[in-house]
Amino acid sequence: MISTSTPMQSERLSRRLALTGLGAALLLPAAPARALSASEATQLVDRVVAEINGVINSGGSEARMIPQFEAMLRRYADVTAIARTCLGPEARSISSAELSAFTEAFTGYIARKYGKRFREFIGAQITVTGAEPYRDRFIVKTVFNLRGQAPFDVDFLVAERGGQRLFYEMIIEGVSMLATERSEIGAMLDAARGDVGALTARLRQTG
Repeated sequence: MISTSTPMQSERLSRRLALTGLGAALLLPAAPARALSASEATQLVDRVVAEINGVINSGGSEARMIPQFEAMLRRYADVTAIARTCLGPEARSISSAELSAFTEAFTGYIARKYGKRFREFIGAQITVTGAEPYRDRFIVKTVFNLRGQAPFDVDFLVAERGGQRLFYEMIIEGVSMLATERSEIGAMLDAARGDVGALTARLRQTG
């Protein structure tokens, strides 16, 4: 089901995204000229949701699930853009080798951190409920239905770059993953006295 937002809905959506820190997300590179369609964005999240549902209901151990979540991130998420956004201005001042090492460590860190959270959702069902346009991108809305708990919303922001459709943000119950991780990575970098190499080493051990 694809929904079309009214001007009033779009205004509320834009305000909510700004409040949850989407300003950080817009540091991402500009999307290419070809417009992404709602159905294409939804198809991507349909695949993500199907795989998450399969993993969390497979009965596998956490040690087995985490690598599966990491593989999903690498297939369906723009991990390079996410890592650069969360690192902030330092991403422009370090070498390509340092940025590559950070991105690799960051991807593993995110997979472990969020994979452990998804591990708590065994028996849940995730459903895609619609898509709303946001500039040249789409917000694909999903609902997590948990056993014995109230359902909650997770929105995926999807863009197309270089011929690939990828998500680059999750908004969990109104809270931006990018804003949260950028704040936490910033705190870790401060603790490392601005040393991105030390931050990268810490990320390999964290999550």
